[in-house]
Amino acid sequence: MPMTLIPRRPTLRRLAALLLAATLPLTAADAHAAPVAADWILSRIARPAPMRTPFVELRGSALLKTPLRIAGEYQRPDAHTLVRDVRSPYAETTTIASGTGGGGDVTIARAGKSPRRFALARAPELAALQASFGALLAGDRAQLEQHYRIGAAGMRERWTLTLTPRDAALAAKVQGITLYGRGAELRCIETQMPKQPLQRTLLAGAARAATEVHDAAALAALCHGRGA
Repeated sequence: MPMTLIPRRPTLRRLAALLLAATLPLTAADAHAAPVAADWILSRIARPAPMRTPFVELRGSALLKTPLRIAGEYQRPDAHTLVRDVRSPYAETTTIASGTGGGGDVTIARAGKSPRRFALARAPELAALQASFGALLAGDRAQLEQHYRIGAAGMRERWTLTLTPRDAALAAKVQGITLYGRGAELRCIETQMPKQPLQRTLLAGAARAATEVHDAAALAALCHGRGA
């Protein structure tokens, strides 16, 4: 939805993207020209492990003329482990291993360096994210709504699902998350943080289509379902 000395805490944005990525795609074309409902979307993007999907992340910055482009693969080898494997422009693997009772550990590994580790329990807002995205994976709307207000828009052939934090502490870190998809395929996640550029993560078919695309408008179109 991302890990000796006490490590610097990874950004909540990276972890949110890593957690969300575990919901990734089936390629089923169950898309009909009918108004979409949140329950329908949740039932389609919930999925068991193991799974894996490519991603292309666009990270904006006031210091960069164009967004930083990060590519790799998200993996969910089992129901308790999420992996974000960055392959370009650098190599880094972030692993979230969920524990019982809301616990868990995060590990960040880079070639030639000792892995950095920290406990999710150090950040209560991350524990809330972990629980809520576990609900997202299970298609459990009731549990998800403990942390977010849920909105759905569009048609089954092209839909959006919005998650707006209910808790003030979480809202101070994440203003909102929007998921874009087609049928049963989650194709893009946009995460808005306070006072930060929008982060866009293309997934599955959208990520594959973005391989040779660098124009910002074209990438946004792919995210929103208007591209290939």
